[in-house]
Amino acid sequence: MTYKESFIKFMVDSGVLTFGEFTLKSGRISPYFMNSGNYNTGAQLAKLGEFYAECIHDNGIEFETLFGPAYKGIPLAVATATALFNKFGIDVNYSFDRKEAKDHGEGGMIVGKQLVDGEKVVIIEDVMTSGKALREVLPKLKAAADVNVAGMVIQVDRMEKGLNSDKSAVQEVSSEFGINIYSIVNINDIIEAIENGVVEGKEYLESMKKYRSTYGVE
Repeated sequence: MTYKESFIKFMVDSGVLTFGEFTLKSGRISPYFMNSGNYNTGAQLAKLGEFYAECIHDNGIEFETLFGPAYKGIPLAVATATALFNKFGIDVNYSFDRKEAKDHGEGGMIVGKQLVDGEKVVIIEDVMTSGKALREVLPKLKAAADVNVAGMVIQVDRMEKGLNSDKSAVQEVSSEFGINIYSIVNINDIIEAIENGVVEGKEYLESMKKYRSTYGVE
């Protein structure tokens, strides 16, 4: 299996990716659902870091520091930095933000690598629904230093248009900030994995394709 196929199987086996009928916050009825909160073991986190590392390596992203937005991004940045070194011999820095500035000790908003002007940073997140997380973290990064955001890596790109736009959240954010968004897999990869028997769920193929046709973007 390719690392993309392995990741889709990993999500299903972990109970993170499920198929059925789900009402999303948008009100849309989706035939699949992702719940990253179901990653809850050390083994899963280690494997997850490897998939992020594969995506970064596969896309040839050049950077110096991984940044994990609090809170979900913190373990993802640590796991990915570890996997990049163990799997590819690539040693990068990592850092993350505090939700509130520390007013004692070393102080500040950034923990880990202290950012400097011109530093190439990659942001690690689980999913992108509206781009809110990126909009919140960019001012924190820029307040710390005039960094160069080389990209953002997420797990799944739903490739789904917004409620008030013909663009997806990924497309909107990429266009607004000029930042490349990379995903380990997208909805087309998931549909293909079902078709090829990588994961169970052929009974959902028709509804998956119909949903993609109705709400999808290229």
